[in-house]
Amino acid sequence: MTKQAMDDGELDDRLADAQAQIESLQAAAADAAARAATARKELTAAKEASSSAEALLAEAASAREAVEGELSRMRSEVEEARSRLAESAVKYREAKLASAPEIPQDLVPAAETLAEIDEGFEAARRVVGRLRERMQEERQSARVPVGSPSRRAPDLSSLSASEKIRLGLQQLSEREGR
Repeated sequence: MTKQAMDDGELDDRLADAQAQIESLQAAAADAAARAATARKELTAAKEASSSAEALLAEAASAREAVEGELSRMRSEVEEARSRLAESAVKYREAKLASAPEIPQDLVPAAETLAEIDEGFEAARRVVGRLRERMQEERQSARVPVGSPSRRAPDLSSLSASEKIRLGLQQLSEREGR
C-alpha cells in the first residue's frame, strides 16, 4: 500500500470518527433541546402557580383586613354595651335604694350585674332588719315601767358650802348653754 492509500484509509477513519462525533453532538443537542422545552414548561407552570399563589395571598390579605375591621367594630359595640350595662346597673341600684329609704347606700355595694346588686340589697336589708330588732330590744329594756318612783335630786348635804356653790354655778352655765 502506498502512502496515499494509507492516508486515504486514515482519512476515512477520521471522517468516520468525525461523523460519529457529529451524530453524538446532534443527539446531545436534541436531548438538551428537549430538556430546555421541559424546563420551559415547568417554568411556565411555576409562574402560573406563583401568580395563583399571589392571587390567593392577596385574597387572604383582603379577607384578613375585612375580618379585622369586623372585629374592631364588634369590640367597639361590646364596649358600648358594657358601658350601657354599667349605667343601667347604677340606675337600678339607685332605684332599689329609693324604694327602700331605710337602707343606707353604703350597705349596697356598686356592682356590674343586677344579680350582684340584688344580693347586696338583700344582705343590707337583713342587716337593717337585725339592727332594727336590736334597737327595739334595747328600747324595751331601757323603758321605765309606768308607775315607777320619780327620780330625786342628789343628796347634797355631804358637800361643803364652796362645793355647793361651784355645783350651782356649773348647772346654771349648762342651762344657759342650751
